[in-house]
Amino acid sequence: MSASRPEGRRRGRIEERGDTLRVVVYAGLDPVTRRRSYLRETIQGTDSAAYKRAQRALTRLSAEIDKLRAPTSSVSLGYAIDEWLRTADIETSTRDGYVGYIDRVIRPVLGDTAINKLSTKDLETLYSVLRRCRTRCDGRPFIEHKAEDEHDCVKAGCQPHKCKPMAASTVRQIHSIISGVLNAAVRWDWISSNPAKVAKRPKQKPPEPDPPSSADAARLVDRAFEMGEDWGTLVWLVMTTGIRRAEVAGLRWSRVDLDTEVVEIRRSYVMSKGKGREKDTKTHQMRRVALDSETVALLRSHKERCRIELAKVNVELTDEMFVFMSARKINAAEPYSPDAISRRYKKMAAALDINTHIHALRHFSATELLTAGVDLRTVAG
Repeated sequence: MSASRPEGRRRGRIEERGDTLRVVVYAGLDPVTRRRSYLRETIQGTDSAAYKRAQRALTRLSAEIDKLRAPTSSVSLGYAIDEWLRTADIETSTRDGYVGYIDRVIRPVLGDTAINKLSTKDLETLYSVLRRCRTRCDGRPFIEHKAEDEHDCVKAGCQPHKCKPMAASTVRQIHSIISGVLNAAVRWDWISSNPAKVAKRPKQKPPEPDPPSSADAARLVDRAFEMGEDWGTLVWLVMTTGIRRAEVAGLRWSRVDLDTEVVEIRRSYVMSKGKGREKDTKTHQMRRVALDSETVALLRSHKERCRIELAKVNVELTDEMFVFMSARKINAAEPYSPDAISRRYKKMAAALDINTHIHALRHFSATELLTAGVDLRTVAG
């Protein structure tokens, strides 16, 4: 049975609990659960010296509460994440990526931790563990089973676990998600400060673009035209203009002026859970790109081929149709999937024994422009 000494009008008390003292200070109502909230601290011993330490702790905890703008909340980080996802204005594709990191990494480790108990050390420990092993193993050897039920490991192909560190950029992304949630919790007066602001995260590596050489670029575009005129035109357009794969997928004929030799990049086309949709460009800006005469000639030929193919299914080509339509769904006028563009390009490059991806053509375009003497500001624009 605990006993307490009177503390006058103070909002806290000192309780005797066996051979220890417990300092309890009322911190107000939890802003979320509306339950009474307390700060507690245990002091070893019950003698006069222990009581003096308890009195100092009582004063210190009371001062901490006085500094707070409002009582903190003891709701879990998982609850805060759900509220943040519900209220945050995030692009659908970005949200899907966030939810993946949250479900695979953040919730299993920190989801049940009260946000007012979450410390900078908790975050730095998580980042350190992820940089050692993305599956967060305890360092002991084990077999990674390919099936949950009873099975033959040899036939199933089960292998001993090998630690693979999570990329620094991915850990930084996880940090960004946690920081965003805790920033919202501060705005909502659930906590007084954001521990993620001072947490040490992996350093941002400087960009290391690796565009294909001029010789490899020539081989790539030659092979693309061998595979098909439409595919060759797409690869050529990306190579000469540096537009992103989602932008070339979302390009409509209404944005291509073959007379003035200019293309407007206004929209992009992205995939989310197997469904495609249009959205703003990555930078949410419109830009105009000048076309060379050879690219214009290729686009004129491509447009005529599209007109002929659509006429076979009794469909008229309009300016609102996509420049590069899915061959499988041409009568529905759906664009080429950006994921399919990446896969086809990667497979084509591998067949040529060139280790590259389609985004590297964007860097190739920039490199060629700089080499040709175009100023950096213009290339960046």
